[in-house]
Amino acid sequence: MRFDYDAGSGCFAMTGEFTFADHPIFQGVLTQIGDGRDRSIVFDVSGLSFIDSAGLGMLILAREEARKLGSTIRLRGPRGQVKRILAVTKFDALFPVEA
Repeated sequence: MRFDYDAGSGCFAMTGEFTFADHPIFQGVLTQIGDGRDRSIVFDVSGLSFIDSAGLGMLILAREEARKLGSTIRLRGPRGQVKRILAVTKFDALFPVEA
């Protein structure tokens, strides 16, 4: 898993597979969200090839952290397995999802 953050747009571009093994890396993402600089945060998931239940859980953690600060999180560009998992789990009820 790789996260590339663009401070200008508040966008985290995610590539690879998002699994339990990425929890240590994701702590850095939560820290950046906690800094509260961005009111609108985007997770660009178009580069993800796979997400598991732990990855979904980490997205919920990010959502909770953002909500504490009055920020919102959107998911952008889900494809393939990631798109199917987000649909099955009804994540569109928790996050706005952009095509």
